[in-house]
Amino acid sequence: MPGTVRLHRVFTCAPGKIYRAFTEPDAYAAWLPPRGFIATVHQMEATLGGGFHMSFRNFTTGHSHSFGGSYLELEPGRRIRRTNRFDDPAMPGEMQMTIDLAEVICGTDVQITQEGIPDMIPLAACILGWQDSLTKLAALVEPEISD
Repeated sequence: MPGTVRLHRVFTCAPGKIYRAFTEPDAYAAWLPPRGFIATVHQMEATLGGGFHMSFRNFTTGHSHSFGGSYLELEPGRRIRRTNRFDDPAMPGEMQMTIDLAEVICGTDVQITQEGIPDMIPLAACILGWQDSLTKLAALVEPEISD
């Protein structure tokens, strides 16, 4: 039965900066892949009804997998909801991911829910990968660098 993971983290930056990290192709490719993987965003149209397509390549083995989806809900600085589907027929089904952003006194509270994770992906491995990704996200969005 498909699984669900829920993640929570507070970042010391404004919600809009995190929203951009999820919706700008270069930023997304920079932080999303867990350690040991390289991401390529092949297409991203972060508009309601728009879509994205990307791939992760294992740097050690060279093996890659691709996936994509469509945007169901976009509220700048507040919420992103989208679908996710692997191109590999051995990993069937459609996942849904919801990213909720809430401004708090010290930055942004981020809640991520990923539902419909295929059975062949161990939930613990999914959570471990997200932990790597969120650490990389913090390294991207938390520094305040002026021009």
